[in-house]
Amino acid sequence: MSYRRPRGLPIVDAMTPPVLVLPGPVTRDEVRGLSDDVRALLHGSSARVVVCDVGGLGPSGLTTVDLLARLQLAARRAGGRIRLRDPDPALRALLDLVGLRFEVEGQAEEREPALGVEEAVEPGDPAV
Repeated sequence: MSYRRPRGLPIVDAMTPPVLVLPGPVTRDEVRGLSDDVRALLHGSSARVVVCDVGGLGPSGLTTVDLLARLQLAARRAGGRIRLRDPDPALRALLDLVGLRFEVEGQAEEREPALGVEEAVEPGDPAV
């Protein structure tokens, strides 16, 4: 059995955000180029989110925090934002420590309750 590739451009789901894979480790000289890549991905698609795959960045440090803050700034200036994919627990802890909040892929947003979770009401609680 053979499979013939269809003619034309591949079909891309409009709801799938573009992905930027961040190779590790990233030097300070590469930050400007990666910021340009984020802006280009946002301008080149109708998506307002760029997924940054940070799984290969290696050990987390302030250089990584600086990189992610600059990428988020570049995305905001282009009218979008970044979402992290596969962040190391140490990186998430470091981002929390310095006060930077990033959306993480597969995590419910703060304003949305997780699926299947209901708030319990204790007897005697005042009605709101």
